[in-house]
Amino acid sequence: MKTVYISDTPNLVGKEVELRGWVNTIRNHKKIVFIDLRDSTGVVQVVGDATYATLSPESVVSIRGLIKERPAKLVNTKIKTGTIEVEAKSFEVLAAAKELPFDMGKEKLDVSLPIMLDYRSLTLRHQSIRSIFKVQETIVQTFRKIMKDKGFTEIQAPTIVATATEGGAEVFPVSYFHHKAFMAQSPQFYKQIMVSIFEKVFTVAHAYRAEPSVTTRHLTEYVGLDAEMGFIDSWTELMDMAEHMLKSIFAAVKANHADVLGNHGVEIPRIEKSIPRIKLTEAKEIIFQRTGRDIRKEPDLDPEGERELSKWSRETHGSDLVFVTHYPTKKRPMYTHPDPDNPEETLSFDLIGKGQEWITGGQRIHNYDTLVANIKKWVQNPDNFEIPYLQAFKYGMPPEGGFCLGLERITMNILGLSNVREASLFPRDMERVDIRLASTEEKKVQ
Repeated sequence: MKTVYISDTPNLVGKEVELRGWVNTIRNHKKIVFIDLRDSTGVVQVVGDATYATLSPESVVSIRGLIKERPAKLVNTKIKTGTIEVEAKSFEVLAAAKELPFDMGKEKLDVSLPIMLDYRSLTLRHQSIRSIFKVQETIVQTFRKIMKDKGFTEIQAPTIVATATEGGAEVFPVSYFHHKAFMAQSPQFYKQIMVSIFEKVFTVAHAYRAEPSVTTRHLTEYVGLDAEMGFIDSWTELMDMAEHMLKSIFAAVKANHADVLGNHGVEIPRIEKSIPRIKLTEAKEIIFQRTGRDIRKEPDLDPEGERELSKWSRETHGSDLVFVTHYPTKKRPMYTHPDPDNPEETLSFDLIGKGQEWITGGQRIHNYDTLVANIKKWVQNPDNFEIPYLQAFKYGMPPEGGFCLGLERITMNILGLSNVREASLFPRDMERVDIRLASTEEKKVQ
């Protein structure tokens, strides 16, 4: 077990210690060799003799040495250990690394996205890449904290299900012994069921969408930050909760990762006072008036429309985010509650952030008979949903609703990444399950 971490070294000046980690970079000046040693807590400069030139980048080593203060003119303000260095006394190679396929010592990793993913277990070690997932950790931790502070109970939903949650054909069938099952499109049914047990629930859940698309913002497997709450008096409470959650996430990322934001050259998404809320029909009219593009008869916003609406929100309300509400009943899942004032529209919303959809949510139908009728209206068999889903409504469900925030997509947008795959540890899409799902000839071309 390690006893001294690199982050401890500034407090141990004058002491001889053993440090264990990876060789980040080597600078060979013949008689003197400088090693940047890396562990999970940071990087420190090690000064050794010519024998240290035999080490190779990414090799795992143990180095014993004396911690000394650097001369004032040699202080490195870019790293937390920049005021000290380690005068090496001895080293041991715990695991030697083979020759690297590219230079890992640069401040920014200079490889294409396909190569970055082909060598994922290596590129994740690079500080610019691993920092993405420290930000992502903060997002998840903050989501959990806010939910717990608001009295929600965390649940764990299954990912093998008997029925397609959202309907449609975009599901992965599973050969389940001698029966057919599916990979869950979302934990939707189960978090609704659990409202009847705990009233307010949340989960951090993997979900699977067999969407035949390869874009910069879609993944086949993604992580959803899902929340569901019962006894709501108004569906607008759901947007209130989502806004509170996002503001808390932004504050936590800004407080804990200002250095990462700076390295990516971005600022936290801006919200002047509150996130504006407009109906879908209003949003499409705004887009038409601003651009002349007429999507007013379309059931949803297209990517270009989402980007334009975000510009409008920023210019008009000082907000990088905007809630779009009242999506058509025909284009929402069968459990979505219709607007009593206009049954052709639903009490549902999307949150658009920086030109992309981040959150989908809304009030759900909680009346058993209405829900059964709606399932039939969607040309589906209620028997397929009886256990356990409809069973919960048959025996009493309060007015309720919820939302889901895509973890990879919010990470991507906060840090200004160009592709959502950069925000997924091991992304799955139509073209990749760790390895590229392409022919040998296609790989040669790439």
